[in-house]
Amino acid sequence: MKHIKTLLFAAAAIAAVCCACNSAPEGSDPRVEKLLRKMTLEEKVGQTVLFTSDWSVTGPSMRQGYIDDIRAGRCGNIFNAYTAGYTRKLQEIAVNETRLGIPLLFGYDVIHGFRTIFPINLGMACTWDPEAIERSAQTAAREAAAAGLHWTYSPMCDITVEPRWGRISEGSGEDPYLGSAIAAAMTRGYQGTDLAADNTLLACVKHYAAYGAPQAGRDYNTVDMSERWLREFYLPPYKAAVDAGALSVMASFNELDGIPATANAHLMQDILRDEWGFRGFVVTDYTGINEMVCHGYAADEKDAGRLAMNAGIDMDMQSASFFNYMVDLVRSGAVKESTLDEAVRRILNVKAALGLFDDPYKYCSPERETSETLTEANKAEARAVAAQSMVLLKNDGVLPLRKGARTAVIGALAASKDDLLGSWRGAGEVQSVPASIADAIREVTPAVYAEGCKETGEDRSGFGAALAAARGAEQIVLVIGEDCQWTGEAASRTSINIPGVQSELLEKLAATGKPLAVVLLNGRPLDLTAESAAAGALLEAWYPGTMGGYAVADVLFGDVNPSGKLCVTFPRNLGQVPIYHYAKNTGRPYVHPEAKYESRYLDSPNEPLYAFGHGLSYTTFSYSDISLSGSSFSAGGTVEASVTVTNTGDKEGTETVQMYIRDLVGSVTRPVKQLKGFKRVTLAPGESAEVSFCIDPETISFWRADMTWGPEAGDFKLFIGGSSDVVKEASFSYED
Repeated sequence: MKHIKTLLFAAAAIAAVCCACNSAPEGSDPRVEKLLRKMTLEEKVGQTVLFTSDWSVTGPSMRQGYIDDIRAGRCGNIFNAYTAGYTRKLQEIAVNETRLGIPLLFGYDVIHGFRTIFPINLGMACTWDPEAIERSAQTAAREAAAAGLHWTYSPMCDITVEPRWGRISEGSGEDPYLGSAIAAAMTRGYQGTDLAADNTLLACVKHYAAYGAPQAGRDYNTVDMSERWLREFYLPPYKAAVDAGALSVMASFNELDGIPATANAHLMQDILRDEWGFRGFVVTDYTGINEMVCHGYAADEKDAGRLAMNAGIDMDMQSASFFNYMVDLVRSGAVKESTLDEAVRRILNVKAALGLFDDPYKYCSPERETSETLTEANKAEARAVAAQSMVLLKNDGVLPLRKGARTAVIGALAASKDDLLGSWRGAGEVQSVPASIADAIREVTPAVYAEGCKETGEDRSGFGAALAAARGAEQIVLVIGEDCQWTGEAASRTSINIPGVQSELLEKLAATGKPLAVVLLNGRPLDLTAESAAAGALLEAWYPGTMGGYAVADVLFGDVNPSGKLCVTFPRNLGQVPIYHYAKNTGRPYVHPEAKYESRYLDSPNEPLYAFGHGLSYTTFSYSDISLSGSSFSAGGTVEASVTVTNTGDKEGTETVQMYIRDLVGSVTRPVKQLKGFKRVTLAPGESAEVSFCIDPETISFWRADMTWGPEAGDFKLFIGGSSDVVKEASFSYED
């Protein structure tokens, strides 16, 4: 029997146990102070300016105006510029042709891979494997750093319970505990233990804060919530990344409590710097400063620049507000020069921590760009993580498929290489994808492909060919979902149904009576009520990345036993949204099926279709009752909770053991369940493992009525199982 023990910490304290990277010296670098004394006001402002390259429009080039601004010291940072050769040319201008020779900082959206694309972040979170996620970030950092990049706009730490919001695809789902573990892992993966190493990237914590809670699920929309809810459920992942050593933070687009984040001193000063001790710099999101005029918070763009700098913003991404107005704002006294100096100091100290003052070209390596990019090792890691990210939602014995059996592969998405990459695919290119899902299946078994229908639209003309292919096959794989551009930024939906006539095609295929497995490509939870009823198996594959076609085939044919668990709840219908596992009870909880005056729907169960933490395997696991080392504990003490997990099937498999706690009575109401720990365990058939969790006062702490953090005496329920809705229960108490 294996014995596995894990020490638990409350979500807000996860990051405290993460070793901060040795990424910057204490205090300011002496070279930075020397530079500050030499800089003109215009040169200082230049270090706060971040402009984009024209790469996406014209290839590797820069408009002449920006080139002149770099030469004049009026633009100290560039994003959307990469490759070793291109960044070196731009860096040479900054180092050799400016008065002070301050190197440029190059940033890019390396979100779930650079050239080798891993699954979208929502998919990676379903691995529940921070170590694998950290490795994926290391791979991305190696590739990007070799291409001249210093800085990635990741990790995205936005908790969300809103499937209509397109950017749910970029985050880690709904839970602050899991999200905190992943945020810290990604930060460590990008930055390593030495930020000055030539194979690391500066991490950027985004979008600070609460960007994932837009009203109506519409991107960029208003956010409003209590301070308590913000601190307990939305802020922990940002703090985890900061505590793990991240030295840049990106302000979010949204307003919070009536103040746009870009000018929210409570977020930037009170919490981020004063409470959390953040030592890096804060950058806006794209044109975030100027957008405060549309918010109705700033009178004009000059006023917006004043508000942003005085609130704690250090760098202006693309708005040109600092570029155009900051010199005048300082000279007029609207912004103190000492405030500007502090912003410049933070930026220059990060450049020093990256080693740019020692060697401005260390990241521009054509040799490493070739040797580190899309290597066989990188692709193997991406394939493994992709398979691990997939969640088997349903299986009536259809999966794994039989190798050698005639297989009909149907759906436009089955033949698409582009959609495998998902949104925000960095520098990933479709020509680097070796196989679509259909291609990969053909390498395993005899297969015929039919499109059936597109992802969108009402065209049913391909139904006949698809049904003919299905009738001639022994098993069917239908790949349906969303076009990859239907998720990500500015991709919100008012419906979470599978678009077009794809579900209609599914019903017709199901009527053939052939074994039917549905593979889902999507970037958000969907309403799968009808699809779940029709399909014999449902495999949630998300957008699995460069090697995603092979990874899907690995899982479908049983070469990989699925182990993914949902990091976000799947509702039965849009009317249940928002729905999440840490909701609170009401004064009239739904208990009696025949009762009307309880918190319930008339036309739907309260329970989701697939709960947070759900995910099946090709084997089965049993759980013993929970064993506690004691029935109570007090300050300075702990109680240990253990279960024995047994693989009761005939295949080796990996189970994620999850622990949840409920505080029965508090000075403020508490959620019905909160994730407080998890542990992955791999077991051979018939093998057992004892999995233990140590519960201490920090585990049960929360933001109490007086807004202090800590535990309260009382009784607690403990839940351990393989999903938030399938658990064993026990009880314990805490005494002051």
